[in-house]
Amino acid sequence: MYQLLQTCGQARLGTLTTTRGVVETPVFMPVGTQGSVKAVSPMELEEMGYGIILGNTYHLMVRPGVEVVQELGGLHQFAGWRGSMLTDSGGYQVFSLGKLRKLSDEGAQFQSHVDGAPLFLGPAEALDIQAGLGSDIAMLFDECPAWDAGRSQVENAVRRTLLWAKKSREHLATHKRLGQFHFAIVQGAGYGDLRKSCAEELAALDFDGYAIGGVSVGEPEPEMLEAIEKAAPHLPVHKARYAMGLGMPHQMVEMVARGVDMFDCVLPTRLARNGTAFVEDGMLNLENACYIRDRGPIEEGCACYACRNFSRGYIRHLIKAKEILGMRLVSLHNLEFYARLMRRVRQTIAAGTFEAFRTEFCGRFKHRGPALKGDNYDN
Repeated sequence: MYQLLQTCGQARLGTLTTTRGVVETPVFMPVGTQGSVKAVSPMELEEMGYGIILGNTYHLMVRPGVEVVQELGGLHQFAGWRGSMLTDSGGYQVFSLGKLRKLSDEGAQFQSHVDGAPLFLGPAEALDIQAGLGSDIAMLFDECPAWDAGRSQVENAVRRTLLWAKKSREHLATHKRLGQFHFAIVQGAGYGDLRKSCAEELAALDFDGYAIGGVSVGEPEPEMLEAIEKAAPHLPVHKARYAMGLGMPHQMVEMVARGVDMFDCVLPTRLARNGTAFVEDGMLNLENACYIRDRGPIEEGCACYACRNFSRGYIRHLIKAKEILGMRLVSLHNLEFYARLMRRVRQTIAAGTFEAFRTEFCGRFKHRGPALKGDNYDN
């Protein structure tokens, strides 16, 4: 499904092909946890050039239930999305819902965060649910340890992740879904030797693609980059590489420089709902009083609907008044910014100028803005 077309240093230009079309990589995938990218329609995402989005196995299993999604035509028809779709396995909830679950080698016993009902997810169950949803790319079930977990705890998480990958391989041998690809997930927290061994053992199982998990879970940025550096070189060159849960714009550019092809993150829409916009040299908090009478767009030269039609002053008013339109406009701008950034990344790899772009962009972009708001159930 992945074709490597060109490299520039370790940066990779390629294509990802599913039954629903061809996606150019490196690519950012907007997150639609509940079957919807918050505040944005599928038509608007298509117009921005997005060809792939995410759905969440755990949340869709809890509400409305996989049977409902199947009855209404599968996740694509249910959500009105014509492009490709990747679903995570629910493994992240093993990490984020730590107080609501109990782990064993069989899987994770949950209490629903909605109504407290008992739920179970294991490697086979996660695959069966994703098959029922009908996603194009299904993630294997894994255990994501905390970034600062002790070595014995991380070793056990890696052991369990590999055990579940082998069980997934066995399950797929008798339950292969035509048109659905399967990605394994590398774990290992901040231990480079565990990242390396996990990547190598998963590569030997020959899945369709590989993700690097357990990053962007609270660790300092240098440790995040190091985790990628320890895993990516040990993954197959001819398979797609996906850094899960990333990220900030400059982080994605740095990950591309380390050989990563795919990204997802809630930040473009989550921060938009708090009035934070991404621009070339960092982040703007549109709630600030300095924008009360600002006639300019969110970002000069941006072609998104918000920037073509509305002033910062008006959008600030909407955000302060908690009007839904304000959240929508900033969400549209942020997603356009991410789509444009990935286009530029692909263009510079093709032109052989990626390293110069990386130096210029990351040097200019400053991580500034309000702290993240929200919780583990929100995107």
